[in-house]
Amino acid sequence: MAQLRQEADPDEAGLDAKALDRLDGHFARYVDEGRLPGYLVAVARGGRVAHLTVYGRRDLAAGLPVEADTLWRIYSMTKPVTAVAVLQLVEEGRLSLDDPLHRHLPAFAEPRVYEGGSGAGLRTRPAAGPILIRHLLTHTAGLTFGFYHRHPVDALYRASGLEYSVPPGADLAETVEVYARMPLQFDPGTQWNYSVASNVLGRVVEVVSGQPLDAFFAERILRPLGMTDTGFHIEPHQAGRLTELYRETDEGGIEPVAGLPVHGRPRFLSGSGGLVSSAHDFHRFMEMLRRGGELDGARLLSADTVALMTRNQLPGGATIREVGAPVHQEPGNGGLGFGFNVSVVVDPAHTFAPSSLGTHGWTGAATTAFWIDPAHDLTVQFLSQVRPKTLKVFPELRRLVHEALPD
Repeated sequence: MAQLRQEADPDEAGLDAKALDRLDGHFARYVDEGRLPGYLVAVARGGRVAHLTVYGRRDLAAGLPVEADTLWRIYSMTKPVTAVAVLQLVEEGRLSLDDPLHRHLPAFAEPRVYEGGSGAGLRTRPAAGPILIRHLLTHTAGLTFGFYHRHPVDALYRASGLEYSVPPGADLAETVEVYARMPLQFDPGTQWNYSVASNVLGRVVEVVSGQPLDAFFAERILRPLGMTDTGFHIEPHQAGRLTELYRETDEGGIEPVAGLPVHGRPRFLSGSGGLVSSAHDFHRFMEMLRRGGELDGARLLSADTVALMTRNQLPGGATIREVGAPVHQEPGNGGLGFGFNVSVVVDPAHTFAPSSLGTHGWTGAATTAFWIDPAHDLTVQFLSQVRPKTLKVFPELRRLVHEALPD
């Protein structure tokens, strides 16, 4: 077990300590008001942690505090890890970004696209082209989530047991076979829709490598980076450090809720959102990306591949708002492009909160987030454990961190 520690004073790192105090006070009020159980926030420059705060509880009923070595369900922050796994196979020549998906998963050989109607009257047509690996990495494959409740194909996912991405009791291979039977919302490569694509990528990793996804992650990513507290499940000796999971209530408070089954190896290994991690471990992952694919002598990817991963890959250099499905056309998405499983700031004037050009990162469903700001050599992570309804943490976090940066 390793623990994240503060390595420099804010002033040494060129950060405004008073602004960071305001950040801490802001989120401490969320805890004191019962909107968050607790949180950890870490800000580093040049790889050195210059601000680290823990506050509140990891288990409200037991009164256990958040600590630097607390374990968190990081949900969709798993996706960039899956992207790294895919890109490792690409660098080895075992996979190509332009491979048709059906070359590795034959069930996707004849995709069909939604044309009209709904329910029993839903009409489809053959897709204009195949799903490519790069479409999965950029969420332009035409897949969706059942919980959106915005499109007739979403409803078809729910009717097939996919409201929460996986049919009850299914493993990854079985789940992906169900995805393959679903029509696409649009022709591959034409629009952006956040989706189950990373679960499909996880299965591609398994098929191409010949290893279960958890074994590939451990051998190729987690052990080389020293991420000893990260995985799809926790061991008995780690159980006391795991946070409880909460959800926001209609009244604005929080209540306990069941989370991912992480006590024992899960049947379903989700490349989309299955990992548990610690602040120390995810700092190591961010550092590998910040340093161009290498950390402490372990090279996972070439610098060129990391640059490709963290550059906007949407059609024609568009933003998420320009090519996103209707559910994603919020004004702040006018400043965001998308790389390989990370968002990328392409127009700072049109983001939800102050951001630097080229900043990339992602969030998780239980109020976790990270980003890397190359312009300021900055990495940030925020970890809590609440599934929100109306709570909007991340624009405030970005604004408050931005206030601590030098002019």
